[in-house]
Amino acid sequence: MFGAFKKIFSKTNNSEMKKLITNGAFLVDVRTSSEFSQGNVKGSANIPLDQIQNQLSKFRGKEHIIVFCRSGNRSSQAKAILEQNGFTNIINGGSWLDVNDAINK
Repeated sequence: MFGAFKKIFSKTNNSEMKKLITNGAFLVDVRTSSEFSQGNVKGSANIPLDQIQNQLSKFRGKEHIIVFCRSGNRSSQAKAILEQNGFTNIINGGSWLDVNDAINK
């Protein structure tokens, strides 16, 4: 049981995330649009958590997808929604600051 929770809520390490970003991962910030406008990762798409289910077409054909939010909670929920819809290439990047740090290191 703990392993299942760890898999859902765990995020990838920065070096792995940086490699995926360098190779063109689709970066998705699942915070609200107002949160996104206050600061975001350059080049990321803003698809709020409550819109993920209705925006599945935007994820199709992407080799790697990194979802992130303010703390990692909503991104873990987004990852679960995407996986329930057949996507297997989803990484929980944690917070948008974690992803930003991975890009800038």
